[in-house]
Amino acid sequence: MKNICFSFVCILCACLLLCPAVAYATEDERRSIPVESNAIEDWPQGPVTGARAAIVLEVETGVILYAKDIHARLYPASTTKLMTCLVALENARLNDIVNFSYTAVDAVPADGSRIGIEAGEALTMEQALYGIMVGSGNEVANAVAEHVAGSMDAFVDLMNQRAQSLGLQDTHFTNANGLHDPDHYTSAYDLAVIASAFFDSVALSRIGGTPSYHFTPTATQPDDFWLRNKHRLITGEVFVEGVIGGKTGFTDEAGECLVTCAQREGMKLVSVVLFEDSPSQFIDSQSLLEYGFHNFSKITLAGKEETVFPSMPAFFLPERNLFERPVTTLSFAQGDALILPAGAAVADLTLSVAPPAEDAGEALAVFSYDWNGIEVGDAHVFRDVSEPFFTGRALHTRYIDLRIGVLVLLFGALIASTAVTAAHRTVIYFFGKESRRRRRNIRRRKRNSRM
Repeated sequence: MKNICFSFVCILCACLLLCPAVAYATEDERRSIPVESNAIEDWPQGPVTGARAAIVLEVETGVILYAKDIHARLYPASTTKLMTCLVALENARLNDIVNFSYTAVDAVPADGSRIGIEAGEALTMEQALYGIMVGSGNEVANAVAEHVAGSMDAFVDLMNQRAQSLGLQDTHFTNANGLHDPDHYTSAYDLAVIASAFFDSVALSRIGGTPSYHFTPTATQPDDFWLRNKHRLITGEVFVEGVIGGKTGFTDEAGECLVTCAQREGMKLVSVVLFEDSPSQFIDSQSLLEYGFHNFSKITLAGKEETVFPSMPAFFLPERNLFERPVTTLSFAQGDALILPAGAAVADLTLSVAPPAEDAGEALAVFSYDWNGIEVGDAHVFRDVSEPFFTGRALHTRYIDLRIGVLVLLFGALIASTAVTAAHRTVIYFFGKESRRRRRNIRRRKRNSRM
């Protein structure tokens, strides 16, 4: 009996660890959840939100600006469709024709979100992606999954493989539309990474930031209708400057979920809030994005190597003259950057050096920077070799030290100047002598004429 009880306890603990976190019942309880980033020394204090979990992530560096229980496993609802569209566009073309099967349409429950496409009708893939992102059509997500992979199960495998390729540890999908399933979950951090990949695509950014979309009748779809996006930061009802796009989501189990991407002041930020009450998901997302833009700045490292590496006066060393040998310098990769809290400088950061990853190309090392233990960016260091203009082997030329060369040039210039001056004086002398001779001949002729 004791063994049975012990086994039951072990199974229960495993389920609690593996299953999504239980949502806090009230907004006050959710507001009491600590904001981990606010505990960082000298880190800008972020807003308190009513979300069960929330994050602000800088897309290009991956730096986390705001963190509230970001690895808790929660239900994503229709924010799932960010991954659906990402996988679809990576495995199909925008001009593909997506046919709607009876299964794709009938699988949506009566209270599920749909845009009204019927079995036997068809859309282009581009229209279907608008139907998913603007109208959150579940039947459209189902049809796209069948078109790309042949079945929902096969498409879900692609979604989970893509999650694995992104390094996500707290995400598992069971469908393409986000309808509730106990084994369908993600985290605020993982969803922010998915959104970063989504908004790295120009086409998906355009589709995911559309306030409304007009469907016109075609040979495969007979209706004329408009879709209106319910994301209030996209429509402008809740204003944030620089909004690119995002996705809404709701089920009873997931609560209100919202993903938003915005770009300005050199930074591209993604905010995620999971399990909120409406309309707080919009107000909190606005507060989170403004917190990020107002309290942090982005510093690009390329071109600022002199702040890290010692000066290398290659042209002024006797053993390393202008043409004799290649010159080696160190530089940062283009695009590598740091995210600094307000008032911080690069000199305030702690630097650590690590070997590059296998896929880092010809990088020599990776410099990682942190602020009071929090990583704020890294930079790949490359070696640049400037080849000499001429090579001794090719032209059989002897090289001279730069300083000797400069002296020779100065001495030559002095000789040339002296020669020019002497020539000038000689010309003046001869022209002057000839002028005096002419004047004497003129005076002599005048005297002879008087006689």
